[in-house]
Amino acid sequence: MDFTVPEFDIERNRDRCILCGACVKECSYKVHFFSKDKKAVLADERKCVACHRCAVICPTHAIKIVKYDMAYRDHANWTPTAQKEIIKQATTGGVLLSGMSNNKPYPIYWDKMLLNASQVTNPSIDPLREPMEIRTFLGRKPDKIEFTDDGRLKTVMPPQVKLETPIMFSAMSFGSISFNAQKTLAMAAKELGTIFNTGEGGLHPGLADFTDYAAVQVASGRFGVHKQYLNNCRFIEIKIGQGAKPGIGGHLPGEKVTVEVSNARMIPPGSDAISPAPHHDIYSIEDLRQLIWSLKEATQYKKPVAVKIAAVHNCSAIVSGVARAGADIIVMDGFRGGTGAAPTRIRDNVGIPIELALAAVDQRLRDESIRNSVSLVVSGSFRNSADVVKAIALGADAVYVATAPLIAMGCHMCQQCHTGKCNWGIATQRPELTKRLDPDEMTPRVVNLVNAWNHEIKEMLGGMGLNSIDSLRGNRLMLRGIGLSDKELEILGIRHAGE
Repeated sequence: MDFTVPEFDIERNRDRCILCGACVKECSYKVHFFSKDKKAVLADERKCVACHRCAVICPTHAIKIVKYDMAYRDHANWTPTAQKEIIKQATTGGVLLSGMSNNKPYPIYWDKMLLNASQVTNPSIDPLREPMEIRTFLGRKPDKIEFTDDGRLKTVMPPQVKLETPIMFSAMSFGSISFNAQKTLAMAAKELGTIFNTGEGGLHPGLADFTDYAAVQVASGRFGVHKQYLNNCRFIEIKIGQGAKPGIGGHLPGEKVTVEVSNARMIPPGSDAISPAPHHDIYSIEDLRQLIWSLKEATQYKKPVAVKIAAVHNCSAIVSGVARAGADIIVMDGFRGGTGAAPTRIRDNVGIPIELALAAVDQRLRDESIRNSVSLVVSGSFRNSADVVKAIALGADAVYVATAPLIAMGCHMCQQCHTGKCNWGIATQRPELTKRLDPDEMTPRVVNLVNAWNHEIKEMLGGMGLNSIDSLRGNRLMLRGIGLSDKELEILGIRHAGE
């Protein structure tokens, strides 16, 4: 017997419904269907994931998705969610899987930090009338710059990545998302002068025109990694960990491994793409140093090498070792980071907030006088431009975003990415679904989003009396905490509001 009850209810206005069948055709979860006599459209609410495709596509707006009103006895411990999860596992015998990010009500420290503003003695700057620099350079910086007697640069600079904005598109592999979604990010990155990350799925041949705006990943599965791949990018990222699932590997189901995905990943079509939890050639900082050196050798020292780790309790010591191992860029992913698929228990209970990790790591690198030897990029649920500004004030050089541009493309956070049935053509490889996402139509939306954030970043910088992003980086005097404990303020390295 199946004890499960629907999570969502579908309210259909019969007076508005014209029996056009759009909802039946558009729903990949097969929620809607015609009655046998075809005089009505019915729904199996147990299949509904609240992706809102039917409600948006309905020409008469006859459909409304609401929460299923099922009464449970009040219990602070055995909540309805806890009971539903037990019923689901008792029915299936499987591990609970979830897409997207941690949705537990843990503190969001961005919302407990306020920005300082200039007044009389340090006047504000008008970004509409005065120059405002948000260009960012990622890569190892020399301890000092030397010039020849005639003024030419004498110091040999390590390879740098120039970004016109401190915002990049985070790693989402071809396989976990569709080619059309990845191409949208590539096209947007080119127009914005920033970077999109291919993730661990290799580089699709259709993105050959965008390699100057690409970062490529070397993950534990080594999918799609070869010399040409390593040289067709702006920088290389060694993926050690991911914020949504620290300490475990990845799994792309075989049904999502189409011929195109198999060619990019260099694996047989239809086979599961399993990334081991560890890199089986990295068990120490010395091993990591060897891989970094190998990648630099393969690219003739022309590509910066980044190392991506999950934000965990000892990340300060880890980052110190990674910086000394020769990494040019360090990426940290917090526990609210998104994912195509992760065990729900891992996603919701492992890792720490990126705000605390970033502050601790930046301070550790400063204390050891090696902060300039590496750039810091952070990710883990950046929802708006204010989050970005606060991250830079805490010490980040740049941020990665992923969920925000997906929402700009149409994602409605139904958290079913792992099923491959994404109705919006994003997290799917099914041709009839992927064609719903038109890169030419969606690229301007992503570009608009980042441009809007860039404008707001300039406004906030101007309000603080700063005319460049460099002046904000690590400038924690521009932050004040509210509603935080003394220990939290100490870790963040900021003062309480009013001080």
